[in-house]
Amino acid sequence: MADYWVIDGHCDSLIDYVDGLRTLNNPQEGGHWDLVRGRQGNLKLQFLAAFIETKYKPERAIVRGLELIQGAHKLLKSNQDSLMLIKEKKDLDLLFSSNKMGVLLSVEGGEILGNHLFLLDTIYELGVRALGLTWNQRNAIGDGVGESTQGSLTKFGEEVIGKMNDLGMIVDVSHLNEAGFWHVLKISTQPIIASHSCAYALCPHPRNLTDAQLKELAEKGGIVGVNFYPEFLVGKGEANLEDVITHIKHIVKIAGINSVALGSDYDGIEATPSGLEDVGKFGNLAISLQEAGFTQEEIEKIM
Repeated sequence: MADYWVIDGHCDSLIDYVDGLRTLNNPQEGGHWDLVRGRQGNLKLQFLAAFIETKYKPERAIVRGLELIQGAHKLLKSNQDSLMLIKEKKDLDLLFSSNKMGVLLSVEGGEILGNHLFLLDTIYELGVRALGLTWNQRNAIGDGVGESTQGSLTKFGEEVIGKMNDLGMIVDVSHLNEAGFWHVLKISTQPIIASHSCAYALCPHPRNLTDAQLKELAEKGGIVGVNFYPEFLVGKGEANLEDVITHIKHIVKIAGINSVALGSDYDGIEATPSGLEDVGKFGNLAISLQEAGFTQEEIEKIM
């Protein structure tokens, strides 16, 4: 079958690199994601997340976020022959005519801004092009899915969305609560993404999107990246490739083929589906999509 380039909407491998646990150049070091296996899996563009861990919130979140961004630049510089930072559309055009792997920097958690809007300009100038508004907790932007209070965006959150639209940054609603989701869709002038979420109708986890959310996301030109975490795919127990295909099929049915993408969450999840143990296994997913009846054009869109 054809080889497919892969765009992955989310991985958390940067933490291990910054903390000195892995070089991200040697599969023997463990983890789900590294450059060697990425090439094996035909990975062409990785949304590389700077995930700000709970232990740094709130007092040290800004510093930790900046440390992770600086670490991403160090990774890029030390692998400049094989990696390319994506900051504008022309970079994508160059990427797909090169042999390099693209990196799009994202931050998982608006805590990096504190309550200072100017820091959005700062991280943009540092190359960040996507921001996950919350993780599971509340911050100055809004409530994460883990909060018992489920409010919409704050006034500051509205300002952040407006500024991100002006800058051309990607608004990421994975981990944002449902009220916040609807608020973002109402005020954003640009399409948004849920970079690593699954279908609530198949697995009723608060991190997943309902059919109504999927439908509206698609109508606004947005995209959902299917997450590989078994807890989001099947709830309790182990998951496999077929479970990922089932979620893809459902989202295609509800939102259409143009709204379905991949958001593995590699190195941010404790377990993976069998057949998708690491980034080098993306080819298995392409084969399974073909066996499930997807056309070559549809597989290219999903991958």
